Amino acid sequence: MPAQTKKRAAAKPLPRAKKAALPVVLIDDNRLLRDGLSSLLNAQGFSVVATARSGQEALREVARVKPQLALLDSALGDREGPKFVQEMRQSFPDIKLIVMGLLPSEDEFVEFIKAGISGFILKDATIETFVSTIQAVADGEYVLPTPLTHTLFTHVAAQARSRGKRGAKAAVRMTARERQVIDSIADGQSNKEIAERLHIATHTVKSHVHNILEKLALHTRLEVAAYAHEEGEPPRASV
Repeated sequence: MPAQTKKRAAAKPLPRAKKAALPVVLIDDNRLLRDGLSSLLNAQGFSVVATARSGQEALREVARVKPQLALLDSALGDREGPKFVQEMRQSFPDIKLIVMGLLPSEDEFVEFIKAGISGFILKDATIETFVSTIQAVADGEYVLPTPLTHTLFTHVAAQARSRGKRGAKAAVRMTARERQVIDSIADGQSNKEIAERLHIATHTVKSHVHNILEKLALHTRLEVAAYAHEEGEPPRASV
C-alpha cells in the first residue's frame, strides 16, 4: 500500500498594517466648499478630523484635535490671511499650513511665505495636484505653484541686492556636499530626488538642508534656490 503523503498547508500571508490616514483640519468660510473638499479628501485617503468657518473656530478646533496639517482659505472673513497664518504658527509651531486661493499679489504671497506656510494650492488646480501637494507637504516638502515660485525668486533676489548681503554670504564656507545640495535645490528637486541624485539617505539630505539654512541665515529651501539663482554659483567649499 503506497504511503500516503500529507499536503502541507500553504502559509497564509500576514495582513499588512494599514497606514493611518493623515489627519487634516479644513478652514474655509464657504460651507459648500468645506463639505465638498472634506468628501474629496476623505475619499483620497486623508482624514478630515475637523472643519472651521472662521479663524477663531479654527484655533479652537486645532487645539482640540491637534492635526498634522491644516488647509486654509486665503481670504477668511474674520482674519487677514498672512496674519492668521502667523497666529497659527505661533500657537501651534509644529503644524503644517497649506493656503488655498486665487493667484495672490506678489506682496501678499511674500507675506504668506514670511508667515510660515508650507504650501499654496491655486483654486483652479487639478485633483491630482491638490492631493499630491498635501501629501508632499505632509512628507516635509515645501510646494508652490510655478508662477508663485517665480515671484518668490524675484522678491528674494531683489531683497538680497537691496540689503547688500551678497558679499557677506559669499564669505560663507560650504562643504562640497552642501554645494551639491544647493545646486539640486536650485534645480527644484525634493529631498528624495536629491538623495537619489547624490546616492545618500533622505535624512542626510535633510541634515544638509538644515545646515545650509543656518549658514546662510535663510528660512526656507525656496530662499536657498532664489539665492543660488541670484549668486550664479554656490558658495565656495570649505577645506
